[in-house]
This record gives sequence, structure tokens and C-alpha cells, in this order.
Amino acid sequence: MRLLVTNDDGIDSPFLHALVRALQAAGHETLVVAPLHEQSWTGAAKSRHRPVASAEGDHGLGCPTWTVDGTPSDCVNIGLAYLLPRRLGTDVADIEGVVSGINLGLNTTLGFILASGTVSAAWEGALHGLPAMACSQDLDEVTFQQIKEDGVLTPALSETLATSAAHAAALAGELLPRTPQASFIVHNLNFPTPCTPDSRLVQTVPARVRVPRLFSPAADDGTHRFVFSDVEDLSPDDLVTDKSAVAAGCISHTILDYTALGA
Repeated sequence: MRLLVTNDDGIDSPFLHALVRALQAAGHETLVVAPLHEQSWTGAAKSRHRPVASAEGDHGLGCPTWTVDGTPSDCVNIGLAYLLPRRLGTDVADIEGVVSGINLGLNTTLGFILASGTVSAAWEGALHGLPAMACSQDLDEVTFQQIKEDGVLTPALSETLATSAAHAAALAGELLPRTPQASFIVHNLNFPTPCTPDSRLVQTVPARVRVPRLFSPAADDGTHRFVFSDVEDLSPDDLVTDKSAVAAGCISHTILDYTALGA
């Protein structure tokens, strides 16, 4: 497939690079349009109130690559409208699907899916009528902070990431071709740590969680700072949730069907 690849952690993320390499190794043609800087937790936001710059460049991905100084949704919207090659004789981007990720950290549960730049980039693809997939990698807080500080991956994490990316590339070849155009469906994949070639794919639904106190109390200057918080899982016991599947060492596959409310 010819795929638009993007993320929300930015063009330099090793997780994006691992995904692109795996997609290429699986025979997919990749074109990358990624944020110039990290855009986590931006959801489906568009940069309405400022100009947004795009630039083509060589970022070591072995394929046409652009950066956009905006949100993940900006990247997909601008990429499809202006940057990517056109289908012969049309003004439509010659793309068969959108793959977003791999995100540093999970995008499971209703509270996090709706805030995710990774998922929203895939959703922007679905809004354009394209099959779309979002990919995220489980990380503990210590590993997450270490990657943010120095960008160094341990050998164990590098192996897990390569395996997760290989799973993602294989699933792109399975899930996207059988997803109809203009279906408004996003496949949300979350990979466990460790992820192995034998990690089992499980069909899940988003866990129903409360996410209180995501900001610190007001400081002396009246400002609040974003902080991670423990979630309260209110999911019924009979639901196979994305959160529980990853915790059990499985790959979670949630079909986000945005037409279901009208069914």
C-alpha cells in the first residue's frame, strides 16, 4: 500500500523511524508528513490562529518526507491537500491509507484516546475517506522520562519496539485493505512491553475511566501545571478493554467506528 505516515512525537522520534522502516520492509510505500516538534495531547486541534510552515527535507527515512510546524491533524490535512503526489489527472492525493505512530506511551481508554494526537492524526485521515490506523507502545514512567531526556533506548526496548513495528506493518497490510473508503473507522493498536513475535492480538473496547486532577494546584503565580494522574477504571467486568488487554501482555485492537452512534 502507499501510506501517509505521521505521529505526534515529532519527526525525530525513534518510534516513528522504527515504524517507517518496518512498513518499508513489509513492502509498503511510505510518505511521511510529521510535526516539526512534539505535539502530544493536542487531540484533533488545528492551528487556526497562526500560519503553519511546511518543508520537505531528508530526515533519514529513505522516502519523501515533510515536516509541518503544527499539530498532527495539520500534518495530515496539509499533506493530503498540498504536499503528496496527486492521482493521475486529479487533484486527489495518491494515498491508500494513513498510519500514525508509534506513540511513546499507550493510547488506551476513553480519557486518553480523545486527547491523543496520534489517534487524531489517524482520524484526520478517516475524515478524508481513507482507511486509518493509530499505533502506540506501552512504556513505564521511568522509561518514558528517560527517552524524553536523552532519547536513548535500552536494548530490551529497542527489541520490543522493532517487534511492535513489525506487527504494525503486518496489521496495516491486513486491516487497511479491508476497511472501506469513507467508512470513518480508525484502527487503534496498543502494543505491550515486552512485545514478542507471539504476542496475541485481542479485539477490545476502550476502557471507561475517570481521569481527575490532571493539573497541579495553583502555584503562587496562579498557574497550574499538567501532571499525570491515576485513572479510575469504571469498566464493567465483562468488557474486554484495551487497558486490560495490554496489561495482560496482548496487543489491543480497538475499532473506533465513528458511524456507530448513527446506527
